[in-house]
Amino acid sequence: MELLHSGKVRDVYADGDDILLVASDRVSIYDVVLPTAIPDKGKILTQLSLWWFDQLADVVPNHIISATDVPAEWAGRAVRCERLEMVMVECIARGYLAGSGLKEYEKSGAVSGVELVPGLIEGSKLPEPVFTPTTKVAPGEGHDEFITYAEVEKSVGADVAAELRRITLEVYRRGSEVAAGKGILIADTKIELGFAGGQLKLGDELLTPDSSRFWGADEWQPGGTQRYLDKQFLRDWSSSLTGWDRTAPGPEIPDEVVEATRNRYVEVYERLTGDRWR
Repeated sequence: MELLHSGKVRDVYADGDDILLVASDRVSIYDVVLPTAIPDKGKILTQLSLWWFDQLADVVPNHIISATDVPAEWAGRAVRCERLEMVMVECIARGYLAGSGLKEYEKSGAVSGVELVPGLIEGSKLPEPVFTPTTKVAPGEGHDEFITYAEVEKSVGADVAAELRRITLEVYRRGSEVAAGKGILIADTKIELGFAGGQLKLGDELLTPDSSRFWGADEWQPGGTQRYLDKQFLRDWSSSLTGWDRTAPGPEIPDEVVEATRNRYVEVYERLTGDRWR
């Protein structure tokens, strides 16, 4: 097999007409891969994505061919997929105000050009979910930046832009309904979409702690930092450090932070799927 691409978390291999997507235990924050791995992270991301792909199969097709027809050494963390011609837009839906969306709102009262009501605070639930796309920047080439819907239309055309927005918001809506039944709020999520045979399909991962913000519904309290069940926990830890300017190389993660991070990934997997993590 030929290694096509090594990303921040996943490695992509060519295997005939298919690709193999292999999720590592690497972790990145602020587009920097940290030197410390999170045990089982790649398997949790893969298995949770597969669960979500199945849950939302009637919303939008996905790129999965097989979760078992993979080399034994990658069992549990690899999937065989269709090749997609990826759309070069990060498709993000937000139902609550947090992270970069909060910072953008505080500067301008809008996110990706979408005007929001005044008076919102950290953790506020939005009147309705919004589509807030960003650019898609290759690793090491800078950071994704917010773009407006008009800029998406200019980049991919009006018809494709409309589908990106529709699919992203419907994935968020359906995913939020499922998660709410398990006592979890999805504050926001990012999805990847690409074309195969002229049809838009979901790729990469879906509604995982790397691509979404998860909060416990019984703990949600607007006006401050929530207890994150996702990668935001690591971002908050890194913000407490002195001397790191968010450029490579990143800091080593202490053992207790590694364990706390892994525990959050396991917790959200178990609460959503209802299965014990082995």
